Amino acid sequence: MIDVQRLRVLRAVAEHGSFNRAAAALHLTASAVSQHVAALERGLGSQVVLRSTRGVTLTAAGRIMVGAAESVAAEIEHARQQVTELGTGRVQLTVATFTSGGRLLLPAALTELAAAHPGTVLHVREYEPEDSLPLVRQGAVDLALAYHFDGPLPGRQGGSGPAPEWTALMDDPLHVVLPQTHRLAGREAVDLAELAAEPWVLGCLKTEAYLRRYAERAGFEPEVRGTTSDYFFARSLVAAGMGVSLIPSIALTPEVPGLCTVAVGPPAPARHIGVATTGHLRVRAEVTALVRALRKQAGAPAGREDTAPAPGA
Repeated sequence: MIDVQRLRVLRAVAEHGSFNRAAAALHLTASAVSQHVAALERGLGSQVVLRSTRGVTLTAAGRIMVGAAESVAAEIEHARQQVTELGTGRVQLTVATFTSGGRLLLPAALTELAAAHPGTVLHVREYEPEDSLPLVRQGAVDLALAYHFDGPLPGRQGGSGPAPEWTALMDDPLHVVLPQTHRLAGREAVDLAELAAEPWVLGCLKTEAYLRRYAERAGFEPEVRGTTSDYFFARSLVAAGMGVSLIPSIALTPEVPGLCTVAVGPPAPARHIGVATTGHLRVRAEVTALVRALRKQAGAPAGREDTAPAPGA
């Protein structure tokens, strides 16, 4: 019989890439983590990790067992929620969201869900996509409002368990934010090359790689003078004269006095916003209702929902 605790330890090792970091996350010693993994290997008769001075990597058998560990963790979490619901008689629904998308799309959608399913107890958690998608996979949250840029959803998704389903909601173009006194203020659109000499302020650290990629195409290296994790703060720094910024459309409210927003000429950068969900029967009706409400808030066409495995899952 495979020990569930050993699977939990292996999953932590896979997520953190070393026995020491996994031990810190699990509040165990590195020796205890190593012993759990060794015992799992003995029970399986197969090596699950490759050890080196640079850390550990999963073998093919290890990837299979991490997928099993994620499935087991998800089922245990679903069972825990069902037990909770037995005591309360009410369905528990946990939603993860990134800040700007949650602020624009989520409140009205939650109100609509509460009207359709008044017995549902809602929990909302703020996470960036690199953290929320694994939580959907693990069953810790039922739905994640997330985004990705040109490529897959970012992050520490790990494992080989079943991928969440991805429902596209909307594209979220990035705009250049300038002081109203800037020479390009009032234009309908600008090319990033026209801003080659400008200092930049970032409202999200993930935007930097995106900005640099588009700037490279435009033939310049951006000078970053300010970094924040808040788009409103970034726009305030632009208003204070620190530079210009690249801000997603849904993060352009509330307005900051003294600023001008200009579209970026093609190829225009954009975020792609969607919803990652599980197919668990326990909350299928509530999740389906919330996805439909989110599509309505995002202005997605009515009718069949386009779902696919989560990007990069």
